Order: sequence, then C-alpha cells, then structure tokens
Amino acid sequence: MNPKLLSVFEESYRELRPRAPMPDLAVEFFPFASINNNIRMREGKLFVRLSDVLEGAPSTVLHAIAHILLAKMYRQPIEREHATRYRRYISSRGIRNKATLLRQIRGRKRIDSAHGRAYDLEAIFDELNLRFFHGLLARPSMTWSRVHARNRLGHYDPAHNAIVVSRVFDDFRVPRYAVEYIVYHEMLHLKHPVKLRGSRRCVHSGEFQDEERLFPRLEEAKAMLKRL
Repeated sequence: MNPKLLSVFEESYRELRPRAPMPDLAVEFFPFASINNNIRMREGKLFVRLSDVLEGAPSTVLHAIAHILLAKMYRQPIEREHATRYRRYISSRGIRNKATLLRQIRGRKRIDSAHGRAYDLEAIFDELNLRFFHGLLARPSMTWSRVHARNRLGHYDPAHNAIVVSRVFDDFRVPRYAVEYIVYHEMLHLKHPVKLRGSRRCVHSGEFQDEERLFPRLEEAKAMLKRL
C-alpha cells in the first residue's frame, strides 16, 4: 500500500466526515485498461483502486480524486474546485496520450465482422467516403457489435481505430439510409476528434454539427432510429 496515497484519503475523509470514526482503508494503484477509479465498502473496510495512469499525479489532484470518490460513497456534494481540477488533469494531452496507449495495450476490442446479414459496413463506409469526404478518410476497422445493443447505436473507438454499429440494425427491415446515417455520424467522429474547451470535452463541435447537417435524410434517419 502507498503510504502517501493512504494519508491523502485519510485527510479527505476527515474533511468530509470530521466526527465519524475512521474506517480501515486499502488504497492502491491498479492497472485498469483506461482511466478508472473505484471505491467500495466491504465488511466495514473501504477498498479504493485508482488507475495507475495517475501515479505521479500532483498531490492536489490525488486529493481531488479522494474527495470525489468519498463524496460519492457517502452521498455528499462534490466541490466544484475538486471536480474541475481532476477533469483538467485527465484532459491534459500527456495523460490522454498515455491513457490511449494503455487502452491499446491492455484493452480488448472484439472485432466481429463488417459483413452482416443485411448490410456490409465496409461497403457503406467506402460509398460515404466518396460521397462526402472525397475518399480521403482512411477506413478503420468496421464491425457489427457482438450483441444486439439498443442503448448505443454505434461508436468510434479511437484507441483501437474501430467503428462499431449495433447489430440491431443489421436487418432488411431497417432502411439503408438509417444505417448510412449511423456510419456517417461515426465517420465525423473520425474526422473531428474530441476537443477540449477549458476543462470540458467537446464531443460534437460546431464543425461536426455543420457537416452532420449535410446528410440528405438527416431528420428522417433520426426519426426512423428513434422509432426502432
């Protein structure tokens, strides 16, 4: 156990719960596949794991993390100063690059197949690439999801350079333009990576939204996907 890390959490606990008895604490850095931190109570003892990406973080950042985790555990409000400090740190270029590298090394991305029962995602990508991007986008790995996910239409994973579309839409009853819109949206994420504005992540920038509106059947596709 890291004595410095333990003292940070003990100090934060005292700040949040000055009159409560100090519980036993087990705090460690852990090799998660991404920046992940968790806290849980078991038999009266608090177990805390922080992503090892955060080893070497300034004490002020570690203090912010301790405050956030303990406040969540005991359902207390999170102070904005701590939330902002933590968000700025993990959004810094060095930490983002390190996190992406670790996801590539440790993360497991199951690539199934782009060739579905009804639609071929690689063919759709190539057609959209010519129509909207002059054929200039390099095609990432294209795959249908392994499960019929309904809470996520699709996503672009920059760490593994892959576009994944929910297998729910690999169905002849789903119009082609609806599948094209999902792929087009993720292609825009490929073209317009997430940007930082201060400490906040901007996922859909103005440029992203302007290009999304160029899709000919945008509203029709959105309405169709909502019904599906």
